[in-house]
Amino acid sequence: MVIHGSRPRNVGWLRAAALLYGDWGTSKAYVIGLAVLLAGYAAPVYLAGIVALTLLVGWNYIHVCRLFPQGGGVYHSAHLHSPRLAVIGALLLLADYIVTASLSCYEAFNYFGTGDSTRWAILAVFAVGVLNYFGPRFSSGLAVYLAAPTILCVLTLVFFGVFQQPELQWHWPEVGFLRGWELFAGMVLALSGVEAIANTTGVMKLDPGSTPEQPSVHRAARKAIGWVMLEVCLVTLALGVLAAGMPAGSFLHPEAFLRRMAEYYVHPAFGVVMGWTMGLLLLSAVNTAVVAMVALLYSLAQDGELPPVFKQLNAYGVPWVPLIVAVALPILVLDLAPGLEALASLYAIGVVGAITLNLWSTSTAKGLPLSFGPKILMMGTALLMAAIWVTIAATKIHALMFVILVCGAGLFIRETYRNKSRRISRGSEGETAEPWTGLPEHPVAADEGGEEAGRILVAAHGMTAAARYAMEEATLRKARLYFLFVREVQVATEVGGNLAEDREAQRVLDEVRQAAADQKVLLTPVYCVSNRASDMITEMAATLGADLVVLGGSRRKVLVNLLRGDTVQQVSHSLPEEIRLVVVG
Repeated sequence: MVIHGSRPRNVGWLRAAALLYGDWGTSKAYVIGLAVLLAGYAAPVYLAGIVALTLLVGWNYIHVCRLFPQGGGVYHSAHLHSPRLAVIGALLLLADYIVTASLSCYEAFNYFGTGDSTRWAILAVFAVGVLNYFGPRFSSGLAVYLAAPTILCVLTLVFFGVFQQPELQWHWPEVGFLRGWELFAGMVLALSGVEAIANTTGVMKLDPGSTPEQPSVHRAARKAIGWVMLEVCLVTLALGVLAAGMPAGSFLHPEAFLRRMAEYYVHPAFGVVMGWTMGLLLLSAVNTAVVAMVALLYSLAQDGELPPVFKQLNAYGVPWVPLIVAVALPILVLDLAPGLEALASLYAIGVVGAITLNLWSTSTAKGLPLSFGPKILMMGTALLMAAIWVTIAATKIHALMFVILVCGAGLFIRETYRNKSRRISRGSEGETAEPWTGLPEHPVAADEGGEEAGRILVAAHGMTAAARYAMEEATLRKARLYFLFVREVQVATEVGGNLAEDREAQRVLDEVRQAAADQKVLLTPVYCVSNRASDMITEMAATLGADLVVLGGSRRKVLVNLLRGDTVQQVSHSLPEEIRLVVVG
């Protein structure tokens, strides 16, 4: 029996909102400072425009989430038109994630007040990569816990700022339309979160009345986007107005601007609290971006758009090549483009391009249930975002070169690999390959014979002590033995697998079949691919109706168990009470 795991739909709207806030909500940490750097006391006017654009894009993405309940990122929407266009969209999103990690980490250490933020940011990105070597156990979790205290700190800042009734010095922009439009385009940083939440619709809890066969997450997505969008827009606008009451000298140093505002309007001690709260939230955004890059590159390889090397796993089930890329590229950007303004321009061109392509692909796709009014508004929004993208590309040459390098390198790898695959396929025509047939490719019937004495499930990667114990127990009881081989793939996306390509699994299952034949054990081998081994073991135990589950004791070091979690402990907590658990070794 071959089973491919899927990520459970366990993200409610409140958790989705917290995850979105970890990305979208962090934008105010640097967009306010960038606005006052570029526009001075005219910043509130430009920020009002940014807020209007945020509302427009957020409204459109509520429809995108409704239309794509299995995942509504740019890769999925552009794929409706062309696989190559989908890859371009994914690469634009990759460029966004690269700079999200770089910019968030750089600003995090500005908020911490450590000094030499670039060096600390490079070290931190490397540390995040080391943590994720063991699997994305901390992905987005920190953002969930930090969302509430961060909102509280920001609202406290706004309250004290309004209470003091500062003398505001804001004025209308004194530059022409073209220069004003250029400045506006350079401030568009508060939008990447909507693309991130569109990619998570596949794990959101279903709306009441919907089914896995006909899923709907419109209600959850609408509430998550709506509440976070409301907070981001209102607080950004309020902070923009209060920034006009700050001393002009503070505009020359836009880094960690909210910390300076907290010190000015409240108290220096509160500035420290604001700095650490916002800094930790920014670090969580770094981790989320790294996890997202790994998942994106793995998904492309899984779909045959990148070479198989991007699917190779380390000992902990993490795709190691995507992880190296996800760590190396942000470090390279931090080294080559230091400073808030340089990083901001690189950031904007990626996210604006991804949003533009997503909205245009969605609004022009045939067969999607999108009425005429929303479709026209979505097309108009896509054209507006395209104009912003062209402006950034024309005025920030280094940003244009960055996105060309990312997309060009990705497309070159993709086309080279696919051309090579086609040549190999043509060269092997007429040849007959002997497929591995050691395991049936069809599900095993629930009422399979020989189960009067019960069913035993053992999960192992070989003839371990646990597997031998389970086989002896099955022999004594004359029970059916289900041998479960779980290929754990630690990525935050849907995973699939091919047993014919998994040489280790083939070897193990052949060995187990031979041992079962020697001992005359009724054996059913089961091969699974899942994000989390413990969840799959629990699910298979319940599905197969096992009365005994046998697992091997973990001999990993304490640090590894801390970073990844102990599978035996996780299974023991989630296994139904009527199923006994035996741990061997």
